[in-house]
Amino acid sequence: MSDLGGVINELARADLLNDLKNKLQNLSRHHTEMLERLSPDVKKRVEVLREIQGQHDELEAKFFEERAALEAKYQKLYQPLYAKRYDIVNGVGEANGTTDEAAMDQGEDKAAEEKGVPDFWLNAMKNNEVLSEEITERDEGPLKYLRDIKWYRIEEPKGFKLEFYFDTNPYFKNTVLTKTYHMIDEDEPILEKAIGTEIEWYPGKCLTQKLLKKKPKKGSKNAKQITKTEDCESFFNFFNPPQVPDDDEDIDEDAAEELQNQMEQDYDIGCILFSSYS
Repeated sequence: MSDLGGVINELARADLLNDLKNKLQNLSRHHTEMLERLSPDVKKRVEVLREIQGQHDELEAKFFEERAALEAKYQKLYQPLYAKRYDIVNGVGEANGTTDEAAMDQGEDKAAEEKGVPDFWLNAMKNNEVLSEEITERDEGPLKYLRDIKWYRIEEPKGFKLEFYFDTNPYFKNTVLTKTYHMIDEDEPILEKAIGTEIEWYPGKCLTQKLLKKKPKKGSKNAKQITKTEDCESFFNFFNPPQVPDDDEDIDEDAAEELQNQMEQDYDIGCILFSSYS
């Protein structure tokens, strides 16, 4: 991931591009001065090396183009497998032989009641070393209602999107939670920003914040109970990603470094979900 200049907004992107342009111009001047100091024979060799690098860059551009086409091809081939996985996990369809074996081992009534693979996505995520650290015990309740995770490449702007499909549940109204990553450069990659769904929690069910009530101090004129909210650790903070303020001059160096670390961690989690479960 790039520095903060690469992740903020259009103005920051312009600053980043201008900075890169100035650096390239300085390098170009430096290379010109260096070449002028070389002997004629060495100059020729350097020119040949530059031609080789140019050929390499052309091949690399073709590689990225073919890789994108290959990825698109196999994404289509994966879809029937994802559909079968969805059916089996959610009890829409059965793997060959599953019903008969279950009936013999557990009894027909129990086999008929139990459909799909209970808590499949919760267990899959908890079995991942990184994701398991993000899931609290309180998160397990709503994650039991997770039915599927899908991902898509997006073109304008470049990036990818994650979709989390939930059954109707007692925690929030949403049936789909999304997380979208916009990239400045998908091949490097350089993250521009991340956007998540605002979760519509039912009263008293919010897992990302808790309500604190404090009694007024003795002798205080205000006799009312004081209430305030406090942020909580939760996997569902994933849908409220860290954002860089419009004016980055408002944050000091330490805060900027902490913010960048948070954005990098958020992006890493997105990539794990993108690559591991879709």
